[in-house]
Amino acid sequence: MLIVESYTIAVAMCLITMLCWGSWANTQKLASNEWQFQLFYWDYSLGVLLLTLLFAFTIGSSGEEGRAFMPDISQAGSEAVRSAFIGGVVFNLANILLVVAIDIAGMAVAFPVAIGLALVIGVVTNYIAAPVGDPVYLFAGVGLVTAAIVVCALIYARLPQDEGRSVGKGLAISVIAGIAMGFFYRFVAASISMDFANPEAGLMTPYSAGVVFAVGLLVSNIIWLIPLMYKPLSGEVAPIGEYFSKGTPRLHLVGILGGAIWCVGFSFSFIASGAAGPAISYGLGQGATMVAAFWGVFIWKEFKDAPEGTSMMITAMFALFFVGLGLIVYSR
Repeated sequence: MLIVESYTIAVAMCLITMLCWGSWANTQKLASNEWQFQLFYWDYSLGVLLLTLLFAFTIGSSGEEGRAFMPDISQAGSEAVRSAFIGGVVFNLANILLVVAIDIAGMAVAFPVAIGLALVIGVVTNYIAAPVGDPVYLFAGVGLVTAAIVVCALIYARLPQDEGRSVGKGLAISVIAGIAMGFFYRFVAASISMDFANPEAGLMTPYSAGVVFAVGLLVSNIIWLIPLMYKPLSGEVAPIGEYFSKGTPRLHLVGILGGAIWCVGFSFSFIASGAAGPAISYGLGQGATMVAAFWGVFIWKEFKDAPEGTSMMITAMFALFFVGLGLIVYSR
């Protein structure tokens, strides 16, 4: 299987993770005028599963080092499989709640609370489990990235807001989403042997763990997504029948593409974790907020109606982000 041993290559893969995690939502934006998020999300989940299977049977089964996908998944212990599966269930809850929180309270409340919590919790839990990197530089970098997320929130708060926002409700949902997002990575990492070349018996390679994670994500739609289709916390009801009656080949492909883009980032993060360490891999990946802000600033022109002085805040936001990113990379 493909194994990354170079820290430089691992960092490059983590940066791709950041780009993918910050960009997949553009596919939802493309489809949002034609059908609701709940319907889009079924295809997104399918896209995640399809790409993990593609990686497992190609780069996850080639070469002489490590274990190929089929032998690896066959020998996986029940505890490892359960941990990766739970990771998919927990991530799915976090991802769905984050979208709901953004719809209820707006980007300025939901994103910084959820992703800020996820960043801190994720880095701390993964560093405790696998203390790779200088903690001073690592946590200083995380602090600066968190500060950049806060500035991002302040920028969004300057934009004209829709009436009827329920900030309290959105804040509570954002906290739950952030806590869940902070822990999902640890569940998956716990199922993976950190020695990719000679994986420990009972544990899995990143490729097999990714497939189990994706199955957990898709199956847990029954628990998390279907109730929101018929009793949404915001917006209109989205009956399951509309997935077939409204869904066109283009809409389905857009959703699958969104899941595939996110999954490239997910897979690269875990493949890189062997050389970079789980805490650094996760910390770099959660810089996705700034990538999403980049799309909002330069592509979707979300800040064109912002008041004077916003451009300076945007500059400060990206400066904090890039310095924090540099410290996280340097921590190894």
